Amino acid sequence: MVASRLYGPVQQDLALVEEVIGSLRQVDYQPLAQMLELVLSTSGKRLRPALVLLAGTFGHYRLDLLVPLAASVELLHTATLVHDDVIDSADTRRGRPTVNSVFHNSTCVMLGDYMFAHAAELVARTGNIRVIRLFAHTLMVMARGEITQDMSAYDSRQDVQEYLHRIAGKTASLFATACEGGAIVAEEPEEWIQALREYGYNLGMAFQIVDDILDFTGDEAEMGKPVGSDLMQGTLTLPSLLLMQRYPADNPVQRFFRERTADHLQQAVLMVRESDIPAESYAMANQFCRRALEALSPLPATEARRTLEELAQYILERRS
Repeated sequence: MVASRLYGPVQQDLALVEEVIGSLRQVDYQPLAQMLELVLSTSGKRLRPALVLLAGTFGHYRLDLLVPLAASVELLHTATLVHDDVIDSADTRRGRPTVNSVFHNSTCVMLGDYMFAHAAELVARTGNIRVIRLFAHTLMVMARGEITQDMSAYDSRQDVQEYLHRIAGKTASLFATACEGGAIVAEEPEEWIQALREYGYNLGMAFQIVDDILDFTGDEAEMGKPVGSDLMQGTLTLPSLLLMQRYPADNPVQRFFRERTADHLQQAVLMVRESDIPAESYAMANQFCRRALEALSPLPATEARRTLEELAQYILERRS
């Protein structure tokens, strides 16, 4: 799905969000400007800021409030990626060098902190204490999810419920906040605010599950990172957990965690690809997408709602 169709009625307004994000590069310290240029030039699909704007269309669509909020959500997301790449010692993201592959890790940690602070300043521009508190709470939830993931690395004593709880914190919480925040700023009825939050949460869960499937089944060139990256970092995701369920006594995941050899990693990837595990994982992602669509039922039938419905289908079909 091309971008102009992907975000429908808010596609043009996303350019305003891009301007705000781009203005972050305008600093008077050259090394910081270089780091920001490197990070911000590897932009993703801007799904989260688009959700802010789409959610805001059901009420008072005030771009002077929605654009800073959308930019803050994207900067928060980008800051977490900077920290993730430091933790994972990642060399590439989206096919381009990571900032930590060029600058020292300690400097990159501070860069992430700088971006968190800038995101907080942007959300404060809404002047809405409920949204500001929501932003702060979401950052805490995301940080806890990342801590949980880091502390459970290479630990095979995990199950699917623990995985779902982890991705709810590290991924779905920001999707939920993007939708809820946009609806709050637009002064929508409480029923609609909660409906959009529920939509965002379930969309985020599906998004992360599909991301974790693609880590096994995707094309390295399309994804911009090596296949099996999560398992390489000791992170158990839905496909690897299902593989362990199939072979509880002995499997390549457990052997990789013990010995850290490339052969066991490649075997795990191959076994997942040649099984029905991707299909089973997609079925779970589809369940979350269905819940997301059901959550939209209180909302009026507008172009924005149709776009939100189409995004749920896009999540299932994406390949990068």
